[in-house]
Amino acid sequence: MTDVNDLATRLRAGDIRALARAVSLVESAAPEAPALLSACFPHTGGALRVGITGAPGAGKSTLVDHLAHAWRTSGSRVGVIAVDPSSPFTGGALLGDRIRMRERATDDGLYVRSMATRGSLGGLAGTTADVAQVIEASGRDVVLIETVGVGQDEVEIVRLADVTVVVLVPGMGDDVQSLKAGIMEIADIFAINKADRDGADRVEKEIRAVQSLASSHHAKTADVWIAPIVKTIGTTGEGIDALLATIEKRRQWLASDDRIQARRRAYWRDRIEAMLRQSLLAEARAHGLTEAELQSHAQQVASGAEDPYQLVPALVARLFGEK
Repeated sequence: MTDVNDLATRLRAGDIRALARAVSLVESAAPEAPALLSACFPHTGGALRVGITGAPGAGKSTLVDHLAHAWRTSGSRVGVIAVDPSSPFTGGALLGDRIRMRERATDDGLYVRSMATRGSLGGLAGTTADVAQVIEASGRDVVLIETVGVGQDEVEIVRLADVTVVVLVPGMGDDVQSLKAGIMEIADIFAINKADRDGADRVEKEIRAVQSLASSHHAKTADVWIAPIVKTIGTTGEGIDALLATIEKRRQWLASDDRIQARRRAYWRDRIEAMLRQSLLAEARAHGLTEAELQSHAQQVASGAEDPYQLVPALVARLFGEK
């Protein structure tokens, strides 16, 4: 068994090997993970969490690389979580940090971790939030979280991140349709990457048109953040300074009027509920609920032989006892 307190102390002191070990324990949901997360929790809450999302091929990884380098140049300690598709052969991250930021591998101020989705929806792996907590506890000033890029339904990142950057590129089909797919609601900042391509101006106009339509239904006050649009060219780094400045502006806006605390309260309310569901299901299994029984009930309900609205209360009463 791993000495959790020793491991937590070493990772907080900047031991990269201890951090990597801790992240592996949390990602694999090892028995030590809850105690480790508890030891790390008091040392979290100070880092800026920046989510980078968008469709595959938008250049998210390149932008993350530039942003991480810029923050390191300014002296900030940075953690990067790159959520990748799962390998059909190993179940691990399909891309992996072995080909990400290769030239920065010796920089102890930059920690990069690739994670596989392992079937989780929403663009993140199931343990991404916990891994972010551990990385933050290691003294990182910024934690960058790059989603898998499976589509435009990656809404989980908006709950985890303080600032969500949605990356769009010209020439990837009907841009207006992609905007209608819910992405307008999660963007704090739009980055139009590969802005040297034809169509970049059209993407910007379409974003502004949708924003104008949405804002017509709401009074314009200081409490309303209209997502700025920044043009970038990932291959050259053009626009990265403007993107950094916009992220900083968003950070300052969140810091005023208790906005960031309100955002995190909402996050933890949802997170605690999710943790309760997970814990109660684990407790139910510990009290005798088996997968075979669940499958049997599913078959009975599907055939109409059982009523699920009566079944579930009966299972709860059996497993946890009548109140």
